Amino acid sequence: MNGREGGEAELRAVATLYYLQDETMDAIGARLGVSRSTVSRMLKAAREEGIVRISIDEGGSRGPLAGEIEDLFGVRAHVVPVRDKTPSVQRLDRVAVLAAQVLSEVVTDDCTIGIAWGTTISAVVGRLTHTPTRGSVVVQLNGAANTHSSGVTYAGELLGAVGAAFDASVLYFPVPAFFDHPETWTALRGERAVQRVLEAQAAADVAVFSVGALHGTIGSEVYVGGYLDRGDLATAVRQGVVGDVCTVLLREDGTWEDIDLNQRASGPVPPLLARIPRRICVVADPSKAQALRGALRAGVATDLIVDEGTARALLLRHRGRRRPRPATG
Repeated sequence: MNGREGGEAELRAVATLYYLQDETMDAIGARLGVSRSTVSRMLKAAREEGIVRISIDEGGSRGPLAGEIEDLFGVRAHVVPVRDKTPSVQRLDRVAVLAAQVLSEVVTDDCTIGIAWGTTISAVVGRLTHTPTRGSVVVQLNGAANTHSSGVTYAGELLGAVGAAFDASVLYFPVPAFFDHPETWTALRGERAVQRVLEAQAAADVAVFSVGALHGTIGSEVYVGGYLDRGDLATAVRQGVVGDVCTVLLREDGTWEDIDLNQRASGPVPPLLARIPRRICVVADPSKAQALRGALRAGVATDLIVDEGTARALLLRHRGRRRPRPATG
């Protein structure tokens, strides 16, 4: 391999193995005698140089799984083909590639982009390619600080990478993910610096977020990163919480209003999020089906980007909930 991570022939060969023959990056690396990270860079170079072109059908009719999701939940569904036995990290990477492409096609000049931090969105941001725009702004949708760390470095790097991808300015939201007291959050909303961020969130043209789940194959940062203590988690379980969007907790039926922790959550509640014209939800974990169903029923998304396994798990969960109970007696 040369200094540019391979010439056109090498990039084309790697892209063929990955996208058409469904080889994993580890398997391709072993075949070529290079590291997985080198394969990842070669795939990125193949996309940047136009060897790989990912086409998005805005109509959303891309097979029965996507069609059924669209009919049930009223979203544009993009289902990424991934083998069932694909490791969770590679599953996420496949979905992130498509999500990054969708986002790049949606963002235009003078666009305000709302970003919610998290493991899945970090993967999406890592797959963004440089797409210059003019006058665009990236705004953080939910606070990131917790009792163990400020969260500022993590969220800052994530938003900074989005800003760099689109040549956009960045508006940070340096507040806790969850406040200790609802009164503190109420009072802070009156501060001009906070109002500026909230106004930018409300003016967003597109939002990108994932769904957190209390239990998932890839641990959701809200539940494993020290943002909630044991008492908070126990209360959430008691109140029927299955996950969250932008740190606002949800039940599987999409309700959220009477969940105690939401009085302390810094993210936009579903009605506020729903005012953003384009809302891209990205999920790559079948074990999040319950939480994803709650998010879709809350109406937070206009676009859903998932892998096949997550799509099937979502539909099975929905069908199971709709199936009438057998008669007794």
